[in-house]
Amino acid sequence: SIVVGALGLLLGARASPEVVRSGAERARIAGIFELPKDPQLAEVLERMGLELEEGELLIEREIQASGKSRAFLGNRPVTLTVLRELAPWLGDIHGQHEQHQLFSAEVQRELLDAFAGVSELAAETGKIYRRWKAVHDTLEELLAGEQERLRRLDLLMFQRNEIEAAAPRPGEDEELEAERRLLRNVAQLQEWTQRAYAAIYEDESSALAQLERGMRALDEVLRLDDTLAPVRQSLESAEIVIQDAAHEIRRYLGRLQADPARLEAVEARLAVLDRIKRKYGPSLQDVLRFLEQVRRELASMESAEEQVHQLRAERDRLASEYEKLAQELSRRRLEAAGELERAVEAELATLAMPRARFQVALTRGSWNAYGIDRVEFLFSANPGEEPRPLDKVASGGEISRVALALKTVVHRVAEQQRSPTTGQRTLVFDEVDAGIGGAVAETVGRKLKQLARTHQILCVTHLPQIAGFADHHLLVEKHQTPTETRVTVRELTLEERKRELGRMLSGAELTPEALRQAERLMRAAQR
Repeated sequence: SIVVGALGLLLGARASPEVVRSGAERARIAGIFELPKDPQLAEVLERMGLELEEGELLIEREIQASGKSRAFLGNRPVTLTVLRELAPWLGDIHGQHEQHQLFSAEVQRELLDAFAGVSELAAETGKIYRRWKAVHDTLEELLAGEQERLRRLDLLMFQRNEIEAAAPRPGEDEELEAERRLLRNVAQLQEWTQRAYAAIYEDESSALAQLERGMRALDEVLRLDDTLAPVRQSLESAEIVIQDAAHEIRRYLGRLQADPARLEAVEARLAVLDRIKRKYGPSLQDVLRFLEQVRRELASMESAEEQVHQLRAERDRLASEYEKLAQELSRRRLEAAGELERAVEAELATLAMPRARFQVALTRGSWNAYGIDRVEFLFSANPGEEPRPLDKVASGGEISRVALALKTVVHRVAEQQRSPTTGQRTLVFDEVDAGIGGAVAETVGRKLKQLARTHQILCVTHLPQIAGFADHHLLVEKHQTPTETRVTVRELTLEERKRELGRMLSGAELTPEALRQAERLMRAAQR
């Protein structure tokens, strides 16, 4: 029970604080699994971001005395859901007190697919389904906000059209503000410009007239003394500058004219620019940046419409491809279901269940990664009883034998097909010998040995006829002291194996006859 329970914890079973030794803080379980080469498993591992070392996976569980539990894959913390997702490729526990995986619809489907030889077709169907689902979900996400998208599209188009209709230029408002100030103050500007022109050039007392009088006076001085000749030259330059300034003032004055129509146009244009600045500004530069942002978003939305069109076409194409594969998968499953029923019933007859009935029920379900079929195994151990779901009618011993029959049949078909992937896993059969003995027990032992060619089989049994077929025997022993109890597991030597088988045959007292019988059992198992 300890070994089986520990394996169950590594496969994702719920943990109880009762597994922690009294006085200890935690219990730890670790196992190294050699993984099968399965494309679906490779896809799951890649999705989880797990890298294997030489095809091996280290799984650990830690259960604290408080009841909290942690799980690790390759030293990475994971949830129990991850362990359970990997469990179908790692191991399977079949025991009288286990909620084992044979009750799982997924495992039942996988067994039917392995028997039908459609595992690769099922994998391809799943691949197409996942691509279809990804496209479908993306499309639904895009369409979910369609109403909001249309409202947003209308708003963006209005904003773009409004700004483009205004056609603002960088710095245009500043230029117009300056022009408006000029147009509003033409009279004052004319008055002060005229005064400046008169003071510099036009009046009798203007700066130019004063300069000329000064220059004539210097000319008289220069007749007698030329010391101030450089000054006279400087005044000539000043005269030219004053004349140029006066001419420029006159030209400016000539341009100053009242223009009410232009003033009205400028004020109207500034009103347009002020309105778009209040909505999209505060400056014209900000308005122009906002316009570029609107254009980019509109381009993105137009691209989204094209994307929706492309996604619809891709979704329809994948749906058609999926439907074709799923229908073919369903057809081949249906063909194989009857053959599997007959093969399992034949195996059950050799396991002391000659009148048991086994059926494979196929019903149409919704689309999923495994096709369109729901697979359910039905079983009846007694005549007159209609076959019902395994978990409703089968006892622990019956379930173990049904599982053994299924594994044997699937293994035999896989060998015939020379399939490299038959789901190599660790299979645990706990109390598989319940209700059987003699020749039937020997048949069970041979079938387990046959399964052991491609699986790692752990079998808990009380029958030497079954135990004798094992390649290895593990002895679980309790060691008690006044303060604690410890359990050890060790592999037996060849001689120890013979003695343990003899003890199972004879009871508490190991007799020579029992030893000889044990040796015969071991020799017979090798044939």
